[in-house]
Amino acid sequence: MRERVSFKLLGPLEAAVADEPIRISSARQRSVLATLLLSCDRVVSVDSLTEAVWQGDPPATARNQIAICITSLRRIFREASVPAEMIETSHPGYVLHSEHCYIDLKDLNQSVARARMVAAHNEQAEEAAKLFEHALALWRGPALDGLSGAHIDDVSGQLAEFRLDVCEEYAALQLRFGRHQKVSAQLAALVKENPLREQARAHLMQAHHVAGRRAEALQVYREGRRALVDELGIEPGPVLQEMHRRVLQDSDDSEPRSDAPPPARAPAATAPSAVSSDPTPSVPAQLPLALSTFTGREPEIEALETLLRRSADGSAPAVAVVTGVSGIGKSALIVHWANQVADRFPDGQLFIDVHGYDKSNRPLSSLSVLDQALRGLGVSSAQIPAGLQERSAMYRSLLNHRRLLVILDDVRSFRQIQPLLPGRGRCIVLITSRDPLDELVSDYGAVQIQLNVMTAHEADRMLATVIGQDRVAAEPEAAARLAELCGHLPLALRIAAGRLTPRPYRSLQRLAARLEDGAGRLDVLSPSDGGVRAGFWLSYRELSPEAAVLFRRLALLPVEGFAAWAGAAVLDVNLMKAEDLLEQLVDAQLLELCLTQTGPAARFRFHELLRLFAWERAHDEDSDQDRADALERAYGTLLTLAGSAHQLLYGAGHLPRHSARLAHELPVDAVTELLADPLEWFESERGTILAMVGAAARHDAAAAHAWELTARAMPLFEMRNYQEDWQQAAQSALESARRADDAFGATVMLRSLGSLAIYQRRYQDADGLLTSAMELLDRADDPHERAVVLRNLALCARFRGDLDGAADHCRAALTRFRETDDPVSAAHALGLLAQIELERGDNDTGIALTRQAITASSESGSVRGRAQNVYRLAEAYLRIGDLRQVIGTCQEVIELTRAQGDRLGEAYALRALGEAQWRQELYDAAESTLAEAFTAAEDVGDRFLQARIETDRACSEALRGDAAAVDRLRRAHQAFTVLSASSWQERTARLVDVVGNASAEGRPVPLKRLLATR
Repeated sequence: MRERVSFKLLGPLEAAVADEPIRISSARQRSVLATLLLSCDRVVSVDSLTEAVWQGDPPATARNQIAICITSLRRIFREASVPAEMIETSHPGYVLHSEHCYIDLKDLNQSVARARMVAAHNEQAEEAAKLFEHALALWRGPALDGLSGAHIDDVSGQLAEFRLDVCEEYAALQLRFGRHQKVSAQLAALVKENPLREQARAHLMQAHHVAGRRAEALQVYREGRRALVDELGIEPGPVLQEMHRRVLQDSDDSEPRSDAPPPARAPAATAPSAVSSDPTPSVPAQLPLALSTFTGREPEIEALETLLRRSADGSAPAVAVVTGVSGIGKSALIVHWANQVADRFPDGQLFIDVHGYDKSNRPLSSLSVLDQALRGLGVSSAQIPAGLQERSAMYRSLLNHRRLLVILDDVRSFRQIQPLLPGRGRCIVLITSRDPLDELVSDYGAVQIQLNVMTAHEADRMLATVIGQDRVAAEPEAAARLAELCGHLPLALRIAAGRLTPRPYRSLQRLAARLEDGAGRLDVLSPSDGGVRAGFWLSYRELSPEAAVLFRRLALLPVEGFAAWAGAAVLDVNLMKAEDLLEQLVDAQLLELCLTQTGPAARFRFHELLRLFAWERAHDEDSDQDRADALERAYGTLLTLAGSAHQLLYGAGHLPRHSARLAHELPVDAVTELLADPLEWFESERGTILAMVGAAARHDAAAAHAWELTARAMPLFEMRNYQEDWQQAAQSALESARRADDAFGATVMLRSLGSLAIYQRRYQDADGLLTSAMELLDRADDPHERAVVLRNLALCARFRGDLDGAADHCRAALTRFRETDDPVSAAHALGLLAQIELERGDNDTGIALTRQAITASSESGSVRGRAQNVYRLAEAYLRIGDLRQVIGTCQEVIELTRAQGDRLGEAYALRALGEAQWRQELYDAAESTLAEAFTAAEDVGDRFLQARIETDRACSEALRGDAAAVDRLRRAHQAFTVLSASSWQERTARLVDVVGNASAEGRPVPLKRLLATR
């Protein structure tokens, strides 16, 4: 049996089946569902759904995300026994079929329509009353409460007005029945909340009059007249005036009659035409005084100049919106430029502060802003219309064909100032706002000027303007540091400079030293409860509770930037919710997008002063436990993601379990999307990983996280050749593990540092580090870690020339890897053993073992392991001179490494391929391949490999008799000398002699002679 699903829109959005609520927690899903319900049984385009969710600023993946929302809604309904086909895909979007649904909005419309129809018949008036009562009972609060967006806001507003209309009609019907007491009780609260509703006020006066309470009826009139005059500057309309006359005359006409037809709907009140002449506009000159210390902003000023030139043809007004964080200098820029060009606007300059984010005043309504504008244009109070549309029409008429500059400062929303956009003419409208006001850009072609922090040069000039060039020149480093500590924020720098101006004896260095204390920096920059902190607070207080908590907790992370997964972790919400909240914070100018960073997900960051403010709020508003849990979830989630990325790149080897007590579990599809390119994800999180390792290493309670995260980041360090990062992370993690007496953690980091030393060809250092790790394993015995250390000791022995010792270590490691069920590491050890056998001269055994290692890598799912072992096979073929096999194997390695983004592995494979080509006298192909290999080696900064490639290029040149080969070999020899690569020093020295002699005789080097030298 098909259960009927119920949807309620007249209040918070609710869904239920058989009185069992259906939980739809995602704000994005709720917006999509609400939009479908508002147009049920009609197709809603994907574009309309996108607009409802992102309100004019959709991400590139918006259409995919809408599809994901629809899929999620269908799944939610299916789990609640609702047919999935209720939401049907229908070009160009989706349709929600209401055949088996109850929707309170449909019920409302049907009930009111029926009530209005039967109210015309006296014999059915009682039924009409019941229908009206039923309709009014459907409201549970403001329609679609908790959802926002232009379309939803419009519908909510229309429904609020509709509810008031229904209340008035119901009151009129009750008065027909003589139920004046009921009407009085119902309308008293309505009139108090909506003092400008003249029809409701008239019904309330009638109810009081019929009940014999003339004084109360007259008081209702007086209160209404006062509200209309004070707020709109108009007298009451005909309906209210007529009721006032009847009450004064004690007319019986106000007494309802049972046989009277229902009263006609009163027309909207209009302002009486008190003055017959047209308003005569004046020339306003309202610009505030510009700051004498204003400096810089040349690109933004040029954008405004371009706007001014564009407005000259008069085809349409030019509009610009200047956005940015509090204290960035939006108003200062506009006022500075406006004062410079004021004489170009002969019809005047309007300046209206609309109090969008004001400490003491509420944001002005559109009516109030228009009232100020019309008064500024010389319109008297009696001439200003009452209605919004009439005021806007008069405003546009007055501005038509005029050359006027209109500045609307501190705008809260597009709707607040939309009626103040001129229709035609050569006007310029400049708007400042913390909100991007995307509708102005998309619908009206406004120029959007995003104001960023000052450049170092601009900050230096501003400081010199305030305190004098001599003082800045005397302490240039302190001046630069002062600007950095102020985050290059104009307001902060102006306040800091203001502390220096009256105190010529105070040095810039001393003030900078005070600001170095992050905990007290905002105190210095927020004098008398104003300044930076006050500006930030005005934006912060407008956030939703969840967005405010996210803002605070993100500041606890010791990172430069972060992706949405970090927001989900610190707040412990789903990823989609975190993305929505992050977008709110960006729109509120409390976070900014990292536009220069690439990666699988958008990244965000704080302005430094906003981070300090958020950190303060976290310590004032959140408990110690809440803050600790938020950080622990961030560590746990990062460790989990890094572990998954490690496995994808290196295969399912043995990583020690992380010790984070909390972690936010991300959905499988989200993790799959994030780690679609695991190495690229590591790259995007490189700064985060290093910062989190450093922070964990500084706190003994989190010491384990430092080495656990370092161990998981090894693919990043190795495959991108980030040797300094590797050294920094492993060393700090080792020290913290030792302080915490964590023998196992210290072992892992000693082994990691030993691997780095091998990587850098510091074999003696590596041997010492690995020996120390082996000694620690006597305390923290771990068979798998012992196997890893033995494998690395085998590498050291091999490079020392102790091939027998290397083989022994390698076999011991291989046995333990197999005992601990680690096929990935076992395959790697098998490949190393193969390499050792090849170097011992046993080519057959070496090649056979290499093939076994390739098979083992494939079976274990280690793409990188397979690439490494196939490369070993290519080296073996080079050793025995099977060049045809070399080319095939190298091409396979190139494909595998490119698929993983492993530039280092790609460079090695290209080098081997290039060698095979020059040994076959394919010199042009070899040069092209080796040039590509050199570029890849440069990208990862591997100087040893670069020198090897240069050696190969020299060999190719020498075979052709090119004299440039000698110089190239000498440069390679110098590089090997600097790198202490002794064996390669010796090889290149021999090559220099052979090639040099041949070059002196003007002949190419024979291939056999060249190979014998190598």
